[in-house]
Amino acid sequence: MIDQFERLPGIGPRTAQRLALHLLNQPEEQIRQFSDALLAARTQVGQCQTCYHLSAEAECEICRNLERCNGLICVVADSRDLLALERTREFQGRYHVLGGLISPMDGIGPELLNVTPLVERINREDITEVILALTPSVEGDTTSLYLARLLKPFCSVSRIAYGLPMGSELEYADEVTLSRALEGRRPLD
Repeated sequence: MIDQFERLPGIGPRTAQRLALHLLNQPEEQIRQFSDALLAARTQVGQCQTCYHLSAEAECEICRNLERCNGLICVVADSRDLLALERTREFQGRYHVLGGLISPMDGIGPELLNVTPLVERINREDITEVILALTPSVEGDTTSLYLARLLKPFCSVSRIAYGLPMGSELEYADEVTLSRALEGRRPLD
């Protein structure tokens, strides 16, 4: 059981041991519910047919929500990024999950990502703006540039700002982060 927990991302040997020992001390019914939930998730959760976020139904909860802004799509690499943005409760538009980033070194080109469905969606729906919320990395920048060139003929394309995290010290920030912070500056009200 410890070996299985160690296979999970972010779980080291000590955490795996703690989780295993914790589960061994739980009532059998709770263990059964836990294992049933894992199996049910594996068999029932797939991708939303519209945005490619994880969903147990044909369309995810976000795509079904009629109160969200239809003309605004935020493009993310994967569902973890979508969930992070949703935690802010700031974005009220819709999403599109690419399923990764363009990475020629890893043999991942645009044809392996959900790019074609994004273009089809923009043509099909009345999309006025696409916000690119991709990781500030070589792969994220490459993907952003590719998508910007591809989508600009159809709608406005923007990218989220990057900069310094709250509470950080300038002296410890790297040059790229400081450059991005300067580029993304805004006037004070």
